[in-house]
Amino acid sequence: MARGEPQRLVRARRAGGPVSTAPYPVALGQKDQAQAQNERLVTRGMQARRLLLVADSTSIFAAYVVSLLLFGAAGAPVGSATGPVKALLFLVTIPIWVGFAAVAGLYDHDRTRMAHSTVDELADLIKVVTLGTWVIFPTCWLIGAATPHPARLVVFWALAIVLVTGARATARAAAGHAGLRTQRVLVVGGGEVGQLVGRKLLQHPEYQMELLGFVDARPKERRAELSSIGILGTLDELSELIRRHSADRVIVAFSNESHEELLQAIRAARSLDVQVDVVPRLFELVSPRVEIHDIEGLPLVGLSSGMTAAPARVAKRVIDVVGSIVLLLATSPVFAYAALRIKRDSRGPVFFRQTRLGKNLHEFTVLKFRTMTVGVDDSAHRAYIEQTMDSGSTVGKNGLYKLEQTDSVTPAGRWLRRTSLDELPQLINVLRGEMSLVGPRPCIPYETEHFAPHHFERFQVPAGLTGLWQVTARARATFGEALDMDVAYVRGWSLGLDLRLLLKTPLQLFRPKGTA
Repeated sequence: MARGEPQRLVRARRAGGPVSTAPYPVALGQKDQAQAQNERLVTRGMQARRLLLVADSTSIFAAYVVSLLLFGAAGAPVGSATGPVKALLFLVTIPIWVGFAAVAGLYDHDRTRMAHSTVDELADLIKVVTLGTWVIFPTCWLIGAATPHPARLVVFWALAIVLVTGARATARAAAGHAGLRTQRVLVVGGGEVGQLVGRKLLQHPEYQMELLGFVDARPKERRAELSSIGILGTLDELSELIRRHSADRVIVAFSNESHEELLQAIRAARSLDVQVDVVPRLFELVSPRVEIHDIEGLPLVGLSSGMTAAPARVAKRVIDVVGSIVLLLATSPVFAYAALRIKRDSRGPVFFRQTRLGKNLHEFTVLKFRTMTVGVDDSAHRAYIEQTMDSGSTVGKNGLYKLEQTDSVTPAGRWLRRTSLDELPQLINVLRGEMSLVGPRPCIPYETEHFAPHHFERFQVPAGLTGLWQVTARARATFGEALDMDVAYVRGWSLGLDLRLLLKTPLQLFRPKGTA
């Protein structure tokens, strides 16, 4: 066999059958299947996009109508004939707003990105609404079609952002309920990384990714959680597997096949109009803020230095102080109610105090609502931390990577843990400057005994009340994977990332652990 020659060609030659060496090989008998696959994907994708398009159009128009009702038509009395006419004229501009959103990629992210929500695109939504406001209304004024009212413009802009955000979230929920966002996934590579990807897909049903199986000629023994997921075939059969299983997405995760075979298989997959994702080499170093640049078309992945400018650090601290004060005031009734339940259920203090490590390994005393009886030994937790450092460790009976000590948890503690409200007293740590609203999980000193050298990067920033691990994984990740996510947060830190995590936290706060 020639170097890099796919097994598909070898088998065809041995069988005496026709051999195709085209870069996108599709047999004549399979052409209709490939076309049907493309049509199915396009139809379902178009339905989801149409829901977003309708959401954008109706919410933009609603924002304009409300601004007219509040301020009249360019200062004219409410109910005058100019109001309905201007509203009808505004409908003509809707395609322009949709065009701005399309250019920003707001109709494509749901298919291309693995875990995409309305919060993730909030910055782009604000940019699109701002651009549309400052392009369309001044243009109407220049051509004499309308005289924008300044107060109405501000109200329209604010309303449009709120309504578009809410309408898009509703449209995505409807699309998810109808199954329009569900994607069927094949993972190329049945080794350690491929199985890690598969486990994460199974642990996060909210991604709406249906794991079909693995594609690998020489897979490793599967982990216990993946025992029900089969090895569907080999790399040279990828195109046929995509058609047979109606796959929407292919994730390439360190296949053992040759570079040439892998490239040819991916090119064939792309001809079927499926989304192809590639887990990068050295993925342990790649953060969400990587910068892609190139040398004469050769792409380079730029790794962030992790350094943060002084103004950004000051802004983060200001957000921490203001946010902690507001949240402490807003949740004071919860504090009082939790304290009463804790004192009623068991003897001991209201607060649980424990030494944790913050920025630069500085020790501080973290505050939490006490959820367990007094005097519980920490040896079980020490052993569990050591056990779950390995990404190959299996989940517990509860389906989570979380130590169960039900005999020691109080009745009030079960409620507090289920809602994550036991973390609320850490707002006091944030106000003191010992923690931040967003950051790595505050680490217990003995946990560092199991750290790899790169895990100590997490101490470059303050520990956080919430963070990347808490929002994206919670108890679905091993301790080692949680540390890697903390490091990824530090390497990719930005104020924008903090704001996105803060906006996503309430959804996780009241979602029971172990549910989607």
